[in-house]
Amino acid sequence: MTLEGFLREANRGRRWRAWLLLAAVLAGAGVGARAQALPEAPQMAATGTITGTVTDADGRLLQGARVVLSCGRPAFERSATTDETGDFRFEGVPAGEFRLTIVATNLAPVVDAEVLQAGEDLELGAMVLNVASATTTVDVTKTREEIAETEIHQQEKQRIAGLVPNFFVSYNWDAQPLTRKQKFELDAKTLYDPVSVLINAGIAGIQQADNAFPGFRQGASGYFKRFGSSYADFAIGTTLGGAVLPALFHQDPRYFYKGTGTKKERALYALSTAVRQRGDNGKWQVAYSSILGDVASGAISNLYYPASDRQGATLTLENGLLSIVFDGVGNLIQEFLFKSVSSGVKKSGN
Repeated sequence: MTLEGFLREANRGRRWRAWLLLAAVLAGAGVGARAQALPEAPQMAATGTITGTVTDADGRLLQGARVVLSCGRPAFERSATTDETGDFRFEGVPAGEFRLTIVATNLAPVVDAEVLQAGEDLELGAMVLNVASATTTVDVTKTREEIAETEIHQQEKQRIAGLVPNFFVSYNWDAQPLTRKQKFELDAKTLYDPVSVLINAGIAGIQQADNAFPGFRQGASGYFKRFGSSYADFAIGTTLGGAVLPALFHQDPRYFYKGTGTKKERALYALSTAVRQRGDNGKWQVAYSSILGDVASGAISNLYYPASDRQGATLTLENGLLSIVFDGVGNLIQEFLFKSVSSGVKKSGN
């Protein structure tokens, strides 16, 4: 398949995963050579470490304060007492959401909720306890929606080779499910990213040079028609598969990086996510959002491509199935390569 043909099929039938494949193609031998030179990434630890210091409002270090740690997945609770320097430390903590409750005599308790990434050595800094009073109440527990918001802000920093958006990937296996609003926000971040626009402009240039879709003709008008159709393919595929259908079916549009197990186990997992998807309830389901998004985006493209280049029902279905294969290959590359060549990825302990 020619590069233009690859770009056409990948862009026309797919959402964000196609861009991951596209990024690998555009990077060419440079990224390929780097990938071959990289040693196998160490397996991601399923646990991490939490440390902090307890002080009073005047900054004095508190010895003997009781710190209770609890986690929801799995049920987990530990307690510790601060040492002479006010420090506490918990090791082997399961990745994900956790809650700390700190209690000391004559001081108001403090409750805090955070998220621990797999393999992370999380330093919480100073935890300040104020003088207790009859009216003192403390409840600063973060909601699941707030935790998910923090997590997707981290995802929005992820870029392949520091350039190509890689937002629909979670490196936190226990990430909170996204709300409908957050799914659309993540979709919009990808759609309107300047690099996404530039990539579509480049695709249109390649198509123009090869006279792809001759019904668009040549010249400036032909180029802008190709650019418009390319960006429409991308926008429709991304919005259907990344927001609309996941909101409808209550499924998570992200790829969840595994990072542990043998190469075979990781490869089978990556390939399987082309046809199965994590639900908002945390359970794996048939990937209705992804599969229907592939087929529907190809069918909708018939509305704006030249009549001579439109797909019949059979070809639309065939290209939808081809897009599912692209999904699996894209996730395979995601599992074994992109974390190593991406910026903005939280890599503590990895």
